Amino acid sequence: MQRVLYILSYSLLWLLSILPMWILYILSGGLYLVAYHLIGYRKKTVRENLSLVLSEKTEAERKTIEKQFYKHLCDLIVETVKTISISEAELRKRYVISNPELLDRYFKEGRSTLVFCGHYANWEWSSIISSVMPHEGYGVYKSLDNPAFNTLVKKIRGKFGATIITNKQVVKVLFRKAKEGARTTTLIVADQTPRPGNFKHKDTFMGIKVPVFTGTEELSKRLDFVALYLKTEKIKRGHYKATFIPLAEDPSSYQNYELTRMFLSEIEKQIAEAPQYYLWSHKRWKHRDR
Repeated sequence: MQRVLYILSYSLLWLLSILPMWILYILSGGLYLVAYHLIGYRKKTVRENLSLVLSEKTEAERKTIEKQFYKHLCDLIVETVKTISISEAELRKRYVISNPELLDRYFKEGRSTLVFCGHYANWEWSSIISSVMPHEGYGVYKSLDNPAFNTLVKKIRGKFGATIITNKQVVKVLFRKAKEGARTTTLIVADQTPRPGNFKHKDTFMGIKVPVFTGTEELSKRLDFVALYLKTEKIKRGHYKATFIPLAEDPSSYQNYELTRMFLSEIEKQIAEAPQYYLWSHKRWKHRDR
């Protein structure tokens, strides 16, 4: 049954994905009307998050950001669907990596890298990075309960050569690769919300103290991998620019949780500049200090 569900889901999404982008954006507009105005998808969560961390803005300003966010979210959904059939050449035009030479340098120096990513702009299209870098590429994700959709997500994210592994596999895989002498680049979305009782540290994120995910920093230190931040900016509809921001070339020389703080500071700056492109429907502040 799961196999049938996968085939049906993939077939439907593939048919949608071969539509031109301008048609997909028309569908995105319709999806916005349904998600925002008709069913109010996670509208309560979005409003609570915006009121909590953007309290300095007026209610009218937050309402504008709210609407812009939903329009961006719907664009992100159709862009992710487009990934199924989009060519490598077209995606490189739409998701431009401004400084790939930085990875080339680390590769020549025999260094592996861990890349902190956030739920900002279009993190799904970062999968194209694997096609332009010399390292073995890995993307880390949390497996889905539904096997059919789990397979679909892995197929989409691994289309351009990255090996997609779960958060439970990443330690074992990277230690094995390091032992083999392989040079790797691993992308980890690190602004996740840790489960209660399953975190080591709290820090402020957008001024609110919350549990933070520290696994990326810990891996970087234990393996002596260069720590980078992937800054993805939305230039215009359907076009993004990604820049690797060095955080630490010698991660073990930093105090515990300092790299995590540096990552949080980078994504906070982006949110301050263009808040509509952050994933406000994500319950990031659910376990905040009261």
